[in-house]
Amino acid sequence: MEESMISRCRELLMLEERDPNGYSPLVLAYMGDAVYELLIRTKVVNRGNAQVNKLHRRTAGLVKAEAQARMYMLLEEELTEEEMAVYKRGRNAKSFTMAKNASMRDYRMATGFEALMGWLYLNERLERLTELVSRGLEKMGELE
Repeated sequence: MEESMISRCRELLMLEERDPNGYSPLVLAYMGDAVYELLIRTKVVNRGNAQVNKLHRRTAGLVKAEAQARMYMLLEEELTEEEMAVYKRGRNAKSFTMAKNASMRDYRMATGFEALMGWLYLNERLERLTELVSRGLEKMGELE
């Protein structure tokens, strides 16, 4: 059986085994922000070569809080109870910062969505992670 990318990273970077459920929702969101952006950048770059500023604008439009909140709302009924619980932990986390161009509602929803992305990644549920992002992009009309 093929070893997962996360398992291989854990081995090469000599990372300790940790239970993702033990992380705070804001730590999960921190990780999820990076994972989600990497998936979106991969999709944007896959469309072909373009000027970097155009790639950045396209990516920024899909990773901003408003877009993440919209994706969550489109995926909400497809989430399992466990995934919904992780989302709610992230959404309800008390953050002392807020995105400058987002409403508080969108920012909290985006934080919950990012927490879910981070949790799926750290649990090595990459297939589910990419499935959700793909379905979200499809529902947003962004899958070409």
